[in-house]
Amino acid sequence: MRVVLVGPPGAGKGTQAQFIASHFAVPKISTGDIFRANVSAGTELGRAAQTYMDAGDLVPDEVTIAMVRQRLAEPDVTEGFLLDGFPRNVAQAEVLGQLLAELGTPLDAVLELVVDHDEVVRRLSGRRTCRVCQHVWHLDYDPPAHAGVCDQCGGELYLRPDDAEATVRHRLEVYDAQTAPIVEYYAAHGILIGIDATGPVEEVTDRAIGGLRRFAQPSTGRQPS
Repeated sequence: MRVVLVGPPGAGKGTQAQFIASHFAVPKISTGDIFRANVSAGTELGRAAQTYMDAGDLVPDEVTIAMVRQRLAEPDVTEGFLLDGFPRNVAQAEVLGQLLAELGTPLDAVLELVVDHDEVVRRLSGRRTCRVCQHVWHLDYDPPAHAGVCDQCGGELYLRPDDAEATVRHRLEVYDAQTAPIVEYYAAHGILIGIDATGPVEEVTDRAIGGLRRFAQPSTGRQPS
């Protein structure tokens, strides 16, 4: 089972990636995890990435791709993997395809978490974070007993700049311009599965696993177990 997970910010990719990877007993691989591992280990690629991150710049494709190449060559991905956060654009998708062809492990499916942009704005802009314990509440889905006060520790709740509505809408614009085109790219290759990512987490997980189970694996002819 070799899967790429795509979807806009706020679609629940991080949560679903954990559940799906666990269900199919494959490692979850995210660019964030790869960056942190390389930086922590002090690798040459990690030092290169740290330079850009310290400057507040995006890590260039060539550094990201080199890290992903190394990670996909490790023995624990022999039986499959779930990629979360890569590729982020069509150019990266093309390079990933070439890399996997070299390794003899082409993608089986690309799972798109489909969610309306207005729902994403509601999900993210409604979050409030505790300044003390960092617990995250939601004004609609998981409100604290007292407005502005954390039930866990009594700390002040605040709106993180990343969760402000204007910021969220800008992130969605960037997603539409840079990442959404890979949905069409993979659809043209016949390996795209789209599922509704609204509703309770467990229901979304069931839809995702069900969709992958029903999807014939083009590289092996197997069905996911």
